[in-house]
Amino acid sequence: MPETDDLALLTDAARAAGEISRGYFQRAPKAWDKPGAAGPVTEADIAVNDMLEERLRAARPGYGWLSEESPDDAARLNAARAFVIDPLDGTRAFIEGDYAWAHALAVVDNGTVTAAAIYLPMTDKLYSAARGQGAHLNGARLAVSAADALDGATVLASRTNFEPWHWVEAQVPQVSRKFRSSLAYRMSLVGEGRFDAMLSLRPTWEWDVAAGSLVVEEAGGRVTDRRGAALRFNAAEPRVNGVVAAGPRVHNEITRRLV
Repeated sequence: MPETDDLALLTDAARAAGEISRGYFQRAPKAWDKPGAAGPVTEADIAVNDMLEERLRAARPGYGWLSEESPDDAARLNAARAFVIDPLDGTRAFIEGDYAWAHALAVVDNGTVTAAAIYLPMTDKLYSAARGQGAHLNGARLAVSAADALDGATVLASRTNFEPWHWVEAQVPQVSRKFRSSLAYRMSLVGEGRFDAMLSLRPTWEWDVAAGSLVVEEAGGRVTDRRGAALRFNAAEPRVNGVVAAGPRVHNEITRRLV
């Protein structure tokens, strides 16, 4: 099956990425700000991206390529399948010496994620998923939490997502809010069932959430944009209108209560 073959390719590449990034972590890597207030980048991001692009494109020359650290090539829009890659998700955490950063790799087939790998090198946590075959953490099957209400839920999100103007009648849900720098890791933690939901209400780059969306879905959860619409990937403008990921009941309540 192509999903299985692609998943094996992604997991091997994710671990190889970890070998590179560990060599830079907590060793004062060169870092700079990207133009247009697009956030920080380090020499580790670039080294990982270069390896992944060479390795993955050589293995699947017919696939398109979309990565945070590569110039966008419109040729990807003509490819039925494409890689959607965040070489190092959570660069701020990486720079600060926090372990909560990840390599996030996905394959998209006509807009739908079919294989995904998210690897946290410093804790050796490998989240993986293939369409129709479940989600796993280091080989153990994952399932989202059984929470059935938003109030009282544990939610991974930045503080700004709980400003009153985001919520119907300014009724902010009463949740236990936590944070991780990497969006891919946040989604993986929801798939693992350690947290009940995650949300990001601003426009979100595809590479931040493509891999994580499949992990959550294959663990039994739902992932949509902030309006409840299905996510599609490898778009000409590679951003989605926010993202909400949770078990089905909590997800439905979040999207119902958002403005």
